[in-house]
Amino acid sequence: MVGGNSAQPGFILSLKRISTVKKHRVLVIGVGSIGERHLRCFGSTDRAELAFSEINDELRGTIADRYGINAIFGNLDEAVAWKPEIAVVCAPADVHVPMTTRLAEAGIHVLCEKPLSVSLDGVEPMMDTVARAGVTTAVAYVWRSYPESQAIKAAIDSGRFGKPLELVVMTGGDFAFNRPAYRNIYFKDHKTGGGAIQDAITHLINLGEWFAGPVDRLTTDAAHQALEGVVVEDTVHVLTRQGDCLGCYSLNLYQAPAETTVKIVCEKATLQVEFHNRRWMWQDKPDGQWHVEQNAPGERDDLYVFQAHNFLDAVEGKAKVLCTLEEGLQTLKVNLAGLASAEAHNWQTIEHS
Repeated sequence: MVGGNSAQPGFILSLKRISTVKKHRVLVIGVGSIGERHLRCFGSTDRAELAFSEINDELRGTIADRYGINAIFGNLDEAVAWKPEIAVVCAPADVHVPMTTRLAEAGIHVLCEKPLSVSLDGVEPMMDTVARAGVTTAVAYVWRSYPESQAIKAAIDSGRFGKPLELVVMTGGDFAFNRPAYRNIYFKDHKTGGGAIQDAITHLINLGEWFAGPVDRLTTDAAHQALEGVVVEDTVHVLTRQGDCLGCYSLNLYQAPAETTVKIVCEKATLQVEFHNRRWMWQDKPDGQWHVEQNAPGERDDLYVFQAHNFLDAVEGKAKVLCTLEEGLQTLKVNLAGLASAEAHNWQTIEHS
C-alpha cells in the first residue's frame, strides 16, 4: 500500500541507496509482528549485521530459521554482551524506558518503537542518561516516512501556504483483519500500550504535531464499540489546540475500507493527503482546481526500510532522525492526556518540556 516517490524538491524520498562497505551491528529486541518487520527491513538495507533477542523460545527458533540469523539471544543481558552498535526496542511499551536506559548506559544507539512509554515514570532519568551517553535515539513513528508526509512537511515549512489554522484527520480500518492476534498481545491492555489511543491514533497525533505543532490542550471521547475479545477503546475522537491551530482527529478500528485522510487548512491554501490513494494535493483559490501530486503504490515494508536507512544515516552523522526522543515524549504526554480526558470527560492541558 505504501512507498513511491514525490516530486517535492529538497527531500530525498527514494528508498534506494548506494551500497556501503560499513555494516552496523543491529540488535532487534522482541520479534513479534513489529519486531520481525524491523528485523526484515534493517536486513533489506544491506547495511546491518543482524541479531535479535526474544524471550519466547518457540518464536525465537521460528524467526531464526526464517531469516537465517545465528546471533540469537534469550535475554537482554546476553544480547548486550554481543556488543551491538544499534538496538531496536520492540518489546511492550511498559518496558521501553528501562530498556532504553540500559542500552544507552552501554553506549548503544536506540530506535524505540512507539509509544515511548505508558507513563512518565523513569522518562526524565532516561533522557539524562541518553544525553550523558551521547547516543543517537529516535522513536519509530513511521508515518513520517511516507513520501506524502515529507512533501507536506516541506510545503508547510517553506511558508508558501502560510501557517496551519485547522487540521482534520479521519482514519479507520479493520484491525482484526490486519492484526488477527490482537486479543492475545499487548493491545488488550492499557498497561502494555494497548487500546486505540496508545497504539493507533498516536501515529496520527504525532504526525499532526509534526505538521501543525505540539498539542497544548485536548478533549477526548473514546469507547469500545466493536472489536471482539477486548475491552479497550476501538473508537476515538479528539479535539486539540495546537498553538493557533485547531485540530480534530477521528479513528475507528473496525470499518471495512482502510482509509486515512489529513486536511490542513492554512492561511493561503488548503492541503490534503489521502494516504490510501497515495497522493497529496493543494488548492489556493475558491474557484480553482486541486494541484495533485500522485505517488506510485508500494509495500508497507518500504516505510520501515526508509526509516531504517534514516536511522543508520543519523548514527553516521549524515541525517537527522525522523522523530526525536523529545518529540516522542511530547506525543506520550498527549496519549496520557487523551486517556485521562476520556475517563474524566474534560479538557486536559499538556505541559511542554
